[in-house]
Amino acid sequence: MSMTAIGAGIAAITGIGAGVGIGIATAKAVDAVARQPEADGKIMKILLLGCALAEATAIYGLLIGILIVFFLQ
Repeated sequence: MSMTAIGAGIAAITGIGAGVGIGIATAKAVDAVARQPEADGKIMKILLLGCALAEATAIYGLLIGILIVFFLQ
């Protein structure tokens, strides 16, 4: 197994972190809406912003993994 494959695998792990982060954020948002239903608009805006940032991290990790596989062989 080459070192590039190991590097690409490590870069792909960012998808796991993003999934866990989005899951935790969603759970906290549901909890917050259950506590204060009148603030659901603000909570959803913040939730979507956080999910977008977490998803961007996962996309960057995927991009780095692809670049490692195709350009560092």
